[in-house]
Amino acid sequence: MTRLLKYLKQIRGDVAAAMLFVVLSQISTLILPMLMGMLINNGIKNADMEYIKRMGLVMLGVSLAVIVIHSVNSYFSSRTSTLYGKILREELFLKVESLSQSDIDHIGTPSLITRCTNDVKVMQDFILQSLRMIISAPIMLVGGTFMAFFLNARLALIIFAVLPVIAGLAFLVIKLVLPLFRKRQKMVDALNRFLREKLSGIRVIHAFNKEPYEDARFEEQNHALSALVLKLQRTMAILLPVAIVLAILALDALLLVSTRSIDAITDPAKIQNAVGDLQAFVIYMIMIVFALSMAAAMFVIVPRANISAKRIKEVLDIEPAIREPEAPLSFDESKRGEVEFRHVTFRYSEAAQPILSDISFTAEAGKTTAIIGGTGSGKSTLANLIPRFYDATEGQVLFSGVDVKKLPQQELHARIGYVMQKANLFSGTIEENLRYGDESASEAQLWKAVELSQSKAFVEELPDGLQSFVSQNVTNLSGGQKQRLAIARALVRDADVYIFDDSFSALDFLTEAKLRVALQKDLKKTKIIVAQRVGTILHADKILVLDGGKIVGEGRHEELLATCPVYREIVASQLSGEALK
Repeated sequence: MTRLLKYLKQIRGDVAAAMLFVVLSQISTLILPMLMGMLINNGIKNADMEYIKRMGLVMLGVSLAVIVIHSVNSYFSSRTSTLYGKILREELFLKVESLSQSDIDHIGTPSLITRCTNDVKVMQDFILQSLRMIISAPIMLVGGTFMAFFLNARLALIIFAVLPVIAGLAFLVIKLVLPLFRKRQKMVDALNRFLREKLSGIRVIHAFNKEPYEDARFEEQNHALSALVLKLQRTMAILLPVAIVLAILALDALLLVSTRSIDAITDPAKIQNAVGDLQAFVIYMIMIVFALSMAAAMFVIVPRANISAKRIKEVLDIEPAIREPEAPLSFDESKRGEVEFRHVTFRYSEAAQPILSDISFTAEAGKTTAIIGGTGSGKSTLANLIPRFYDATEGQVLFSGVDVKKLPQQELHARIGYVMQKANLFSGTIEENLRYGDESASEAQLWKAVELSQSKAFVEELPDGLQSFVSQNVTNLSGGQKQRLAIARALVRDADVYIFDDSFSALDFLTEAKLRVALQKDLKKTKIIVAQRVGTILHADKILVLDGGKIVGEGRHEELLATCPVYREIVASQLSGEALK
């Protein structure tokens, strides 16, 4: 939590203002009971109306000051906690952006979402309560105790009989709730992961009439989380009522002792003074009780914040698996657009066997290299190694003659046009999505990319053309339209290498054929095409056949038909007998 509290330095002006007004509000609150005691002892005892009026005005002024100071304190406390939450979210977002795909896979997307939202909210609430309680409770406790001793030391000793009991109870509750808080956060992550999976697969659930089955699974996880939260609440609920009961018992003892003391006084003047002091003393005692209650509440808030702080810190402390080179190199312009794999082996962090083994090939500049193979053969993984979404476990991936690990990531990505297997578009206009490829692209360049990707016809039919809105999750476009716009977005970028990771799968054969011809004719750059359909890659300059993570064939279509049984089997399963001749 120490590191997270350092972020408060960025808003130290607001923190200082909030702390100042917390102190002022508590000091002004402590003054009022003393003024009330003086009013009773001096004004009412002597029936001095001038004194009563004067003290009344002073008390009114102090009360108004207390109201103003409390309001300003509330404003700065809320502002400070809100700004702190904003800083934490920004730090987490920037950190997550810097993580590699393997880092994100390790923590899990649902857990990252929970940490960026729920855990940040817990820390934000902790800062708010700290400014309102952690600072004010000690001031109220120490100030009230001092004033109580000042008025009557013997009666004030009653307070100290209660404090050890409350402290022991608080320690016991902390020991019980810390493990429960940790378990709760893990269960929230699991429930978020479950909901994310079910929402993304809702159509599958409906199609197979699995609603009762999924309802039962959700009920099981939801019930487990609810039972744990109830257990937590019951545990936490013990401390505050017990602390209040103990404080009330102390107050009862105080009143009992004080009334007996007053009964023993025979001098009317001293009785009046005793009543005034008792009135002030009772108010100070109530303040002390309230301070103890706040302290008891903080014993619950702090452990919860501590768990969230550790979860946030865990993300912020991650050393990304993909790092920037300490001594970056420049591209070899003589090999611009060339991609080479040298004895590359790749294994996912938790996998027992490598997904790719000893891969070596060269994708020549300006030519089309296709990759085909069965499901799970490692095609997409191979493509992901080029922009360093993952790093090769062994061997080298060279881009324009330089190992990708020695190139600045931003410069590497700037030279790659990447179309992923799943077409991801963002909510906003079509133009905004296309400008992800190049923010400075002219409208003519945007339309050229749209035309080349075979998107022009349907974009022109939309009411607002390029300004047409893409809804969240792209529910207002078909799968083929999404895929073509994703291709157009990559084409807007003037890249050296274009990677199409099975990005023609949602297109009909006629549209795919037109797109393939357009790319061959107008895109004179290096193209790496990962495909499932043989028809997509028939005319590639080089075809790599993957099987079991290894290259089992390399060459043109006609060559592979004659030399590679795996390729021939793939072709036979998709094309007519004429294609095998």
